[in-house]
Amino acid sequence: MTTVLKLGGSVITEKDRPETLDGETLAALATAVADAGVDDLVVVHGGGSFGHHHAAEHGVTTTEGIRDVGGVMDVHGAMTTLNRFVLSRLHAEDVPAVPVHPLSAAVRDADGALTLMTDQVATMLGEGFVPVLHGDGVVHAGEGVTVLSGDELVTELAAALDADRVGLCSTVPGVLDADDEVIPRIDDFDAVADVLGVSDATDVTGGMAAKVRELLDLGSPAYVFGPDAVAGFLAGDDVGTRIG
Repeated sequence: MTTVLKLGGSVITEKDRPETLDGETLAALATAVADAGVDDLVVVHGGGSFGHHHAAEHGVTTTEGIRDVGGVMDVHGAMTTLNRFVLSRLHAEDVPAVPVHPLSAAVRDADGALTLMTDQVATMLGEGFVPVLHGDGVVHAGEGVTVLSGDELVTELAAALDADRVGLCSTVPGVLDADDEVIPRIDDFDAVADVLGVSDATDVTGGMAAKVRELLDLGSPAYVFGPDAVAGFLAGDDVGTRIG
């Protein structure tokens, strides 16, 4: 059984402070991953205060690109730094995590359609490793380099690997309604569109609304939940909000 778990950037970093790690939360999540002992696990993490800060500074989004090499390296360099932090915490818990950097493994065509190499991820799983991918820059025909979000990576990986379980760990315990109550299940975006907003911290990838859209596109169930529910998700429980 293949599981794709995304650790939100706002969960593992202090998102309103540039390049600031939330080391305590990241360490706790690494412990939960290790304790679960899930076979065939792929981890994706967001940018938080690392990637989003630089992307916003250089005006690069998922559709508007840049060709300035310095800007590209600011975004990619920040993300690889955060990736090393994630790997180090997983390694401290004896999780056999290895990095996959999307800038070198993905491309968008002129229409924005993404092609992501996944053979190496599948082979890593087959060899007992835990691939760890992250939001990153992606070369984009006609635009230079644009942003590739962790949420988009999740949906691409889930489809390519025929994942059995998909989960997004967020700062909230699920998708919230207008009264800040968790919505147990979402099957249609229009039904919840009026209560979905964007992140109040710097986020160039669309916040919760984008997450829900991406997960609905999967065509199979996915979950959005808070950090305390990671262990439950990995154990196979229904946690947070079920989407699809």
